[in-house]
Amino acid sequence: MTKGLHMNHYIENRPQTLMEVFKILPEGTLAELIDNQLYMSPSPIHSHQRILKKIAKLLDVLLEDTGKGEVIISPFDIFLDETRNAVQPDIIVILNENKGHFTDSGHFSGVPDLLIEILSDGNKNHDKILKKDLYEQFGVQEYWMIEPDTKLCLVYYLVNNKYQKISEGIGSLNSQLLNKEILF
Repeated sequence: MTKGLHMNHYIENRPQTLMEVFKILPEGTLAELIDNQLYMSPSPIHSHQRILKKIAKLLDVLLEDTGKGEVIISPFDIFLDETRNAVQPDIIVILNENKGHFTDSGHFSGVPDLLIEILSDGNKNHDKILKKDLYEQFGVQEYWMIEPDTKLCLVYYLVNNKYQKISEGIGSLNSQLLNKEILF
């Protein structure tokens, strides 16, 4: 037996792939696997968490309280595929039609309807370029990026397998998917 990631965790067999490594990381680890590359990030700062909380509360009222879908906040693993891509978006929206994609282990395997990233100083390009391209490639219908300090919101909607920016505003956004203007 090989000693694992912390004192009481042992690994029976050595992981053979990065996805296997990802799956044995301790719960709560801020890590993502994108195109078979492992990315780790520090915990978010206060302004990031404040915006995350506001947006999640608004979406809860819009979706969960009306029975239209579910809102999940990070850290929560989304397995876009089984071998190369697992992400932890800040906020995940899964409409009722997607409920069948929850696995027996409680994770989500497949493509959520809406993903939201609150930008952090240390990884803006990670969210603006790498993850935007990934979400587009996998067919996430709508993608929001929010700058916590300025409250600048960018909304992208998938049209013919390509993202088109459909909304840009300060403290407000228009969601085509949810058919709603959201002010915060």
